[in-house]
Amino acid sequence: VERNFKLEEKITVLQQENEELRARIEQNTVITRQLSEENANLQEYFEKEVEEKKRLSRTNEELLWKLKEGEALSPVKLSPTSSTSFYCGSSQNSSPAKVKTLRR
Repeated sequence: VERNFKLEEKITVLQQENEELRARIEQNTVITRQLSEENANLQEYFEKEVEEKKRLSRTNEELLWKLKEGEALSPVKLSPTSSTSFYCGSSQNSSPAKVKTLRR
């Protein structure tokens, strides 16, 4: 009888531990789902940022190309106190799409 009582106590303890482990598994499952969702959102955001960076880089290259083309065709210098120059004009057959970008 005493042995049965000790075994029943052990069974009770093991059942409680089992329930605690099930609760932890459920909690981990919920957290895993949340993290997966967050990871997917961050990946999407990252991809959008990469595309935006590429777009800005292309725009920057195009503007640099236009600036160099403008300076080569007809630079207009400002007063000696200013170190910048402005260009107002158009390039006829030149196209930034035809220019290869330089890697830095």
